[in-house]
Amino acid sequence: MDSHRAEPAAAPPCSDAGPLSYAIFRLARAHRMLAGQLLRRCGLHPGQEQLLMHLWDTGAQRQTDLITVLGSDSATMTRTVQRLERAGFVRRTRSEQDRRAVLVEPTAAGLALRDRVERMWEELERATCGELTGAEQHAALDVLERLERNVADVACPLAAEDQAIGS
Repeated sequence: MDSHRAEPAAAPPCSDAGPLSYAIFRLARAHRMLAGQLLRRCGLHPGQEQLLMHLWDTGAQRQTDLITVLGSDSATMTRTVQRLERAGFVRRTRSEQDRRAVLVEPTAAGLALRDRVERMWEELERATCGELTGAEQHAALDVLERLERNVADVACPLAAEDQAIGS
């Protein structure tokens, strides 16, 4: 075993009721931490690269559409766009067709980040996959997609209930 590899911490006894959920929590935390370290090299924070990657592929988008596409909420999207705008990576403008709509588009500086972010994403993927074979990566992706659907099937109705209670 590599001496630099961290062993997973022992799960607390209270997580015995959900060992898979606890493992996902640990993985998500470690993955986000590594992504954050890699993104800082580009002057970004986790989540900001997702917005930029979407804009690179689609061009200018309405801020409200970004909320839906990226699975965010209005407050989080506003903060993310404001931070990227202050850093000079995106700009907001009023739509010519609908003056109420705000369009978000990458600036030249934002476009210039593309190669660095894509290389960072490749590095994150290599670190995540480690020595998994292609077949193991495919199987892991299939399982993760099924788990995501399982959680979404429960989370979406709960979110609708929460929204109904709040209104």
